Amino acid sequence: MEVKAVAKNLGVSAQKMRLVVNLVRGKKVNDALTILRFTPTPSARLVAKVVKSAAANAEHNFQLDPDGLRIIEIFADVGTSLKRFRPRSRGQVSPILKRHCHVTVIVAGEEV
Repeated sequence: MEVKAVAKNLGVSAQKMRLVVNLVRGKKVNDALTILRFTPTPSARLVAKVVKSAAANAEHNFQLDPDGLRIIEIFADVGTSLKRFRPRSRGQVSPILKRHCHVTVIVAGEEV
């Protein structure tokens, strides 16, 4: 049984988020949350929320044991980019892209 949780439009670029996501791929949920708790990046807290949500979905909706859950798939996709502009010299502008991402976590475990 696979259970999914998705967080959309997180205010971190997908490139930075993938560095954190790669730390917990294939780990048990409890081990992943411990790793994320001690990872010193702001995006680790966002990934931890999605992992907790996937575990809660598995426990509440499908009565899976939360101790036996494992992250079988986790990835960060590119989201929307807000386009902003900064004024420069001689009346020119420089674009600024405020990038966002979507994080998807799929956990699986044994049924109780």
